[in-house]
Amino acid sequence: MGKSLIIAEKPSVATDLARVLGKTLGKFTKDKGGAYFENDAAIITSAVGHLLEQQKPMTDTGKALPWKMEYLPVMPNKFQLEPIKSSEDRLKKIMSLAKKKDVTEIVNACDAGREGELIFHNLVRYGQWKKPTRRLWMQSMTDEAILAAWNQMRSEEEMVPLTNAAISRSESDWLVGLNSTRALTILQSRGGFNVTPAGRVQTPTLAILAQREREIQEFKPEEYSEVWASFRVASGVYQGKWIDLNWKKDENAPHSKPERIWIASQAASILERCSHQDAAVTEEKKKVSVVPPLLYDLTSLQREAASRYGFSAKRTLQLAQECYERHKVLTYPRTDSRFLPNDYMGKVREIVSAVQQEGEAFAPFAQTILERDAVKPNRRIFDSKKVSDHFAIIPTGKFVKLTGDVQKLYEMVMARFLAVFFPAAIFEDTRRTSLITHTSGIQDAFLTTGRVLVEPGWQAVYGRSAGVASSKDELVPVQSGERAQVSDIEIRSAMTKPPARYNEATLLAAMEGAGKLVHDEELAAAMSERGLGTPATRASIIEGLITQEYIARDGRELVATRRGVELIELLEKIGLRTLTSPELTGEWEYRLKQMEQKALSRDIFMEEIKELTAKIVELICNYREAQQQVELPGLKLVCPMCHKEAAEGMKNTLDAISCRNPECKFSIRKVISGREMSEADLVTLITEGKTPIMGGFTSRFGKPFEAGVMLNDKCRATLYFPEREEEEVVVADNGVKVATVTVIKLGEHDLMETAKAWKLPSVLVGKEKKPLSVSRTILGREISLEQVTKILAEGKSDLLKGFISQRTKRPFDAFLVFSPKTGEIKFDFPPRVEKKTQDKKATSTKKSAASAETKSRSKKSKE
Repeated sequence: MGKSLIIAEKPSVATDLARVLGKTLGKFTKDKGGAYFENDAAIITSAVGHLLEQQKPMTDTGKALPWKMEYLPVMPNKFQLEPIKSSEDRLKKIMSLAKKKDVTEIVNACDAGREGELIFHNLVRYGQWKKPTRRLWMQSMTDEAILAAWNQMRSEEEMVPLTNAAISRSESDWLVGLNSTRALTILQSRGGFNVTPAGRVQTPTLAILAQREREIQEFKPEEYSEVWASFRVASGVYQGKWIDLNWKKDENAPHSKPERIWIASQAASILERCSHQDAAVTEEKKKVSVVPPLLYDLTSLQREAASRYGFSAKRTLQLAQECYERHKVLTYPRTDSRFLPNDYMGKVREIVSAVQQEGEAFAPFAQTILERDAVKPNRRIFDSKKVSDHFAIIPTGKFVKLTGDVQKLYEMVMARFLAVFFPAAIFEDTRRTSLITHTSGIQDAFLTTGRVLVEPGWQAVYGRSAGVASSKDELVPVQSGERAQVSDIEIRSAMTKPPARYNEATLLAAMEGAGKLVHDEELAAAMSERGLGTPATRASIIEGLITQEYIARDGRELVATRRGVELIELLEKIGLRTLTSPELTGEWEYRLKQMEQKALSRDIFMEEIKELTAKIVELICNYREAQQQVELPGLKLVCPMCHKEAAEGMKNTLDAISCRNPECKFSIRKVISGREMSEADLVTLITEGKTPIMGGFTSRFGKPFEAGVMLNDKCRATLYFPEREEEEVVVADNGVKVATVTVIKLGEHDLMETAKAWKLPSVLVGKEKKPLSVSRTILGREISLEQVTKILAEGKSDLLKGFISQRTKRPFDAFLVFSPKTGEIKFDFPPRVEKKTQDKKATSTKKSAASAETKSRSKKSKE
């Protein structure tokens, strides 16, 4: 009898599957390496998220594709996959398990949705598997949900449309993202290397923030006044603000409000004529019903957690994922639905009953729900039409002890889950008008509002009770026919304020509602369910924009940086609204949904994407050529190469200064190593052959440095550095010189900085005599220039914190030690404090494990 190979997305899920499926398939045993579980019926293993990625673009000779416009657009006839280096060992293990002769089918147990489908089918494509597959589609990680999914597995044929949509989304993002990024980088890298990332989702998100930043910068505040009066009645004093009874909303005056007075003299007149007057008081009371909010999807959970606790979107997702995977107290968090399936009422009653028995502080509310038999058909809760891959985030009915932020998030979900089964909260709103009628016939009205909770309904779950009003909403009572006396009156001056900057909560809301910015009704409808990005990806989009320095956090606010605003302005100049508007995402979501419903073929979609990609590159290329043709007033200088002076001066374009003599090739770019050279700098360089040492240069990897520019014997601009001004130092492809270091036992050498390493080209080590190299990032820990200098000069770094073990994924601290004899960099661990009661055998085992870990880390550090 053949075995099923079950592939989960994460190790923790594989562990749960082995535990639960062991009840029906027989107990599973774990292999010695910990990579899989096995019994007579199945093998359970897992990926660690994505194990494969699209292969980086290459030339026909197998070399990395140069960053030059003539190589664009990149359009692979067939997309090739390559292993992600950090998880290559796991990939090899899965491939070897799939080849086993006793494995007759492969089960996809990755997360239910497009991304899980992509992770699994990338493995199928890479491994060229021919064995049949089935889909284990799990809505939550409870034992019952896993067993139900196992007994109702979906066929390979059923999953083909979703698989096509997943692969198409991945390949189209790669095409548009890679080509846009490369073309914009080439355009922006005048004399430097300025990586300019762009993409289908991140660029429209940046555009939202950039537009808000421009609105703030362009905003001109206006002064206005408000008149506030204190009115005394028998029961006390209340306040009211003057309002214009004839005010009407004007779209051309967005800051206009009934209480705002734009002419100071008018406010003064109101104050003067209302002082010490009495007013007739009228009140309007009405009941207002507030229904409970919908259940959480990921985005609404992230928004509220940001508002309530200041959690970033990324942090909220981490906490929700922990509640789902580790503690099993919440259902799958990466959902875009706020509803439950119609057939889930029985399960919900079970969960509410569990809360009533074990939910402690929430138990009384669960009991009320059961007593009222409140779990019944309700389209605001149960609606299968509004459930796609996953339903809303709710508790599973399992209870474990939680603490800290995890507990806060869990209690948010629990409270919302119970609140939806409670009736609406009823408030009594009071609108009190104090009207002063003057002998001249002029009337001045002052408005006072209040709100009192009459029936708490669902708000009881959040601790609210009837008859309670906040201090600002509480009103002293007024008897029928009683007149109010003005006891005090004042003018309050203020300025109109610019629109508020986005924070994590409001940006998530804007991303979710980005379909409102799309004018095409069908595209807007396609985006209404997803918006910009998906609930699972929005956190990483925001973090990516921060990493790329397009936006920055300022407290809780998210601010578009100068770099971010300039990119959006550049795209607008080029005419690339495709990349700045959410319409592209709307179009894609609409087409991908068609694909999922078998209404569109994958081939047609991908052809459309290739046409779009070619158009983007063409527009950027045309803009670049147009910029190169712009000519500025010439510079009256003698060419240092041919020694001639043209009557109209040296040719001066946006990019360069060059000689007009057709036989002379002298040219100097205006941006050198990321520094824009002023006209004065260029004149000094051309007339004197050399500039002084200046700041503002940036290496191709973003590091600032100081240097001077000089003309070499071929009249080419090269850099020279303060350490060795007599030498010509040229920025080479293999790195930028950042220091001169005295290497222990090896003397003085130049230290170069490259994208991935610190290099000493003049120090050759190993059997192959390769230049000495120290990785800039070792096991997730960045190695600074200061530390690499210390390692090379003294043979040992300071104690460095924050390395991440490849085997256990846990952080650890260590020294880095350099051997001048072998050129190797190894770990040296600080002494451990051993407990006296520790068993000797256990100590020995741990030391062996530590030794093995040391060897593994040493190997990784050399890579």
